[in-house]
Amino acid sequence: MAHHLNYRENAAQARRDADTATLANVRERCLRAEAAWLDMAEREERVAAARAIREAPRVIELI
Repeated sequence: MAHHLNYRENAAQARRDADTATLANVRERCLRAEAAWLDMAEREERVAAARAIREAPRVIELI
């Protein structure tokens, strides 16, 4: 599962939207969205890393 890639893509789009926004409130909303998407991506990556570490001993046992 590569949800973190989609999250990062959405964050990049939110940044582009913020950069082109003419209204301050729209720009701020887009920047908040970017931060939220990046947070979700980082959380997903931490979970995937923890899962890999947790499952590594099981993979070794199967070999």
